Amino acid sequence: MHTDPVAVALKFGFLAVLYLFLLWVAWSALRDVAGRRRGRIVDDRDTATHGTDGLPPGLHPRLEIVAAMGHEPGTVFELNGEATLGRAPTADVLIEDPFASSAHARIFPSGDAMFIEDLGSTNGTYLNERQIDRPEQLQPRDAIRIGDTEYRYQE
Repeated sequence: MHTDPVAVALKFGFLAVLYLFLLWVAWSALRDVAGRRRGRIVDDRDTATHGTDGLPPGLHPRLEIVAAMGHEPGTVFELNGEATLGRAPTADVLIEDPFASSAHARIFPSGDAMFIEDLGSTNGTYLNERQIDRPEQLQPRDAIRIGDTEYRYQE
């Protein structure tokens, strides 16, 4: 019984593509799981890179996680001046959400208040369930939603 060399080559080629696909799926899953453990919290020890310059006196802005992939609800991010929210590793508040952009939004002081601004994200930034299209002043207990990630603003 003779086997056709082309048929054997096609079988091995198919198996190689199948194994490469399975390797890609496993790598992608491991990368996703490892990325969720990577979130960082900006706190008072981080003032070397995020100084308190520009913050109104007596203002201690922070974000409390209500619901976020990869973070425990109740986790608090201290905001020491301007802060960028997004998926990029350089973001001040790292968001592990597939619906967040790399640089999704920023929170910044202006005058005696803190403001939030969408940075041209694909899926938008929501303040109290209303999509924002310009900088909006933040009030204590405001709800901020980026994708499936929800925060509560506090002062």
